Amino acid sequence: MLDALAATVVGQRDVLEALLYATIAGGHVVLEGPPGLAKTLACRALASAVGGTFKRIQFTPDLLPSDIVGTRVFDQRTGDFATALGPIFANVLLADEINRAPAKVQSALLEGMQERQVTIGPATHPLPDPFLVTATMNPLDSDGTYPLPFAQMDRFLMKILVAYPSAEEELAILERFGGAPPAMLSDIATPADLLRWRDEARAVFVDARIARYVVALVQATRNPHEYLDRGASPRATLALVATARARALCDGRTFVVPDDVRASAPPVFRHRLAFNYRTLTENVDPESIVTELIAGVTVP
Repeated sequence: MLDALAATVVGQRDVLEALLYATIAGGHVVLEGPPGLAKTLACRALASAVGGTFKRIQFTPDLLPSDIVGTRVFDQRTGDFATALGPIFANVLLADEINRAPAKVQSALLEGMQERQVTIGPATHPLPDPFLVTATMNPLDSDGTYPLPFAQMDRFLMKILVAYPSAEEELAILERFGGAPPAMLSDIATPADLLRWRDEARAVFVDARIARYVVALVQATRNPHEYLDRGASPRATLALVATARARALCDGRTFVVPDDVRASAPPVFRHRLAFNYRTLTENVDPESIVTELIAGVTVP
């Protein structure tokens, strides 16, 4: 799977690995970075590699909740209402530029992301299994964007920061995409494979000392801090263990080591912490705060 993603996306190894971990852990992921860094391409490559159904929604300010979940349509011939299912009914859903839609549209994803079901009219419809939301965000443009509420951000398993490529990687991008774009590798795995990997990841052993380390990391974000208003929720505790288990499984281990937890903590924490105004006024990098919190907890 990782080789299939790397065959399409040049570099960005950390991003591709995080996408794979989120897929195995059964969580949703948001990619944030400047435009043109292959965020959408990485999500499309993932959908192509895992097989199943794939839908893409381009989020815009005029988008409606019914454009995502579906709506009820009156059939004049029969006199009854029929349900038209929206694009959320897919194994992999790409929410492109998710912060360009208003709050009522973003909230339409909440039930599906958490409950794996959608209510349309009087009926509730289960979503396909597996179900994965991959979202992209552009942090540079503030015009025409709407910040995602913390309730929705908390439902993403991890937030991945996409950085600019190196000079060598950019040369490779020019060679690979300067002419006809290469075809994406498809059906490397099946939805049944993803469900099997998820069950295997849940069976990965977590020692009691590792569990206490996870809880200590989450508790460290809730201690009084000059740049934080609020720490991570208990959902972060579950997300950190799930991501660490997926990382251990991909490394061929049946047990979690502290390095799995430590490496998984930044993408799990960074979007769950509420940074206060001093972070902006004093020009403090939020990533340095996350790194400081993680480094302050003793590793077992």
